[in-house]
Order: sequence, then structure tokens, then C-alpha cells
Amino acid sequence: MKRQVVTSDAPAAIGPYSQAIITEGKLVFTAGQLGLDPATGQFAGNAAVDQARQALRNLTAILKAAGTGPENVVKTTLFLANMEDFAAVNQVYAEVFFDPPPARSAVEVASLPRNALVEIECIAVIP
Repeated sequence: MKRQVVTSDAPAAIGPYSQAIITEGKLVFTAGQLGLDPATGQFAGNAAVDQARQALRNLTAILKAAGTGPENVVKTTLFLANMEDFAAVNQVYAEVFFDPPPARSAVEVASLPRNALVEIECIAVIP
């Protein structure tokens, strides 16, 4: 379903992500997910790590509804309101995405919807 790409012709991964993933078959492209609790419509917390944890729960629920899961994610994009939150968010991220972790981009942005601290989107394979 997916194959990790590792080459010494590019910088090695310095965190829980792959340089690239090759896949065949059906793909799921999610919308960016904020750390909003679906039951309340409110942020799961005021810290980036809490919002990231909820955003990952939201992504997992969407993937499950699509017939796949985090283990089939091939690419993520992580948007942060403040890059100083990167290390803490990275730890939560690594709890969900591993063996091999998906390819990933992480960028600091000027602002996110509802003044969120974190937004995460992904592309996954339907097995």
C-alpha cells in the first residue's frame, strides 16, 4: 500500500516523518482540522499541544469514516500559529503517526481560523 522513500541524496528526516511515501490505489485528502471538540464546538484547550491532540482525533475520525486510518496516512501538513510550539506538538504528532511516519510539511502562519494555534491536514490511502 505504501512504501517509505529514503535517500541520502536529500536531508535525512529529523523528526517523526518520512522523506516521501509512494502509494497506489485510492487516496483520501482531508480538510485542515482544528482542535475543536465536535461535541461543544469549542477548542479542546488553550495550549497548542491540546489543540493538536484534538485535531488529530478529528482527523482520525474522518479517516475512519472514509474507511482508513492514521496508519494509512502518506502526507500531512501542519500549520502552527507559533513555531515555538513545534516541539510540543511534534510529541503528540509522533503518538499518532509512526512506523513509518508520513511525509510532512510544517509551517508557521500569520493566523488560523478562529485564532487556532494548530491546524493539520493529511492525505491517506484507502486499503
